[in-house]
Amino acid sequence: MINEVVLVGRLTRVPELKYTSEGIPFSHITVAVNRNFRNQEGEVEADFVSITLWRKNAENMTKYCDKGSIIGVVGRVQTRTFENNLQQRVYVTDIIAEYVRFLSGKPSSPENQP
Repeated sequence: MINEVVLVGRLTRVPELKYTSEGIPFSHITVAVNRNFRNQEGEVEADFVSITLWRKNAENMTKYCDKGSIIGVVGRVQTRTFENNLQQRVYVTDIIAEYVRFLSGKPSSPENQP
């Protein structure tokens, strides 16, 4: 079986580092990935993909990337379920990052500009 995803896109918000109760670092990010075609208005639309990073990938993401950074991710699709407050089963599909490449530097803030 093959379960592999390759994505290149921009971070939609500043990555935030969190820890499990066992102290393992992780981060949930969203990446905007442009589609390869234009809609009827001639605009390129994007998909917003949820990605989970673990351990060093998560630490490096929060250290070196910011909103708007371009990243490449190789990972796998994982689906989980839970029951919401209305006792309805909810399915969540997420990408688990196995390899991450930073394709742009951390954007500098306006106060750091000359």
